[in-house]
Amino acid sequence: MQYRQLGASDLEVSAISLGSWLTYGVGVEADKTRACLDRAFELGINLIDTANVYGRGAAETVLGEMLSGRPRDSYILATKVFFPMSDTDRGLSRAQIAKQIDASLKRLRTDHVDLYQCHRYDPETPLEETMEALSEVVRSGKTRYIGFSEWSPEQIEAAFAIPGVERFVSSQPQYSLLHSRPEQKVIPLSAANGVSQIVWSPLAQGVLSGKYAPGVKPPADSRAASDSMGNMIGGWMKPEILEAVQKLKPLAYEAGCSMSQFALAWVLREPNVASAIVGASRPEQLEENAAASGLVVDPALFAQAEAIVADVRRAR
Repeated sequence: MQYRQLGASDLEVSAISLGSWLTYGVGVEADKTRACLDRAFELGINLIDTANVYGRGAAETVLGEMLSGRPRDSYILATKVFFPMSDTDRGLSRAQIAKQIDASLKRLRTDHVDLYQCHRYDPETPLEETMEALSEVVRSGKTRYIGFSEWSPEQIEAAFAIPGVERFVSSQPQYSLLHSRPEQKVIPLSAANGVSQIVWSPLAQGVLSGKYAPGVKPPADSRAASDSMGNMIGGWMKPEILEAVQKLKPLAYEAGCSMSQFALAWVLREPNVASAIVGASRPEQLEENAAASGLVVDPALFAQAEAIVADVRRAR
């Protein structure tokens, strides 16, 4: 496992990280969750990413229980705030940030997280209020660093321009061979300001694993066939996308790796990417994905891959 510095922080995060969206505490049984966590640590994964809204606290609760026996300095813990936790609790106001960080810490059974991220931008709260509230969380020791997810370049620049507040060190965008929009503005802007990317959906919800063929029923144990998780993958299951992905298989074969490893290596070729978040319901999935760290692929193969998906990728 390779490790990369997270922006201007002193955190060294694993190139592959473990996420908990749609899985732990929600779609994956407790014994499988523990097996995946144990294997993640054995593989050298040290960054665990979650959010208060995942299962309305369920993911944090499960992780808190299963991480409680491990030394706190042996892993890097990241969570998020913004989405509704009740009919009245949502957003990035000072009151909500103060309330939600304490609730997250209680569920996670820890006195601090390493990274506290704005899950989205809150247009209903003045940005100055949000940044001051986040700064208070850092200065109180409840988080070491702060980050954001899916903010626009304009919103990011506005945050950088506020004086006297803590600086973001991470950005969490969707980024994959099929969704390259962050390359346009977010990555260059981040790189110039001490911010690294921790990317989500680097496998486009599993489509880039190559296991979904056009016109073929999804495997019974796949995310696309799951009642609890399948609704999030629908946009990627278009025939033209699946056909393009199938054409990537010879490239992965030539690179001597699996389709998933090829797609993850493509994401990690970007210097500003500190880590790629993967989900897992079985330890063997983590084993395959973790092997993408440090994988050397001929850039010419990546160029061919980009040409193949050019007409279907979401660069807009």
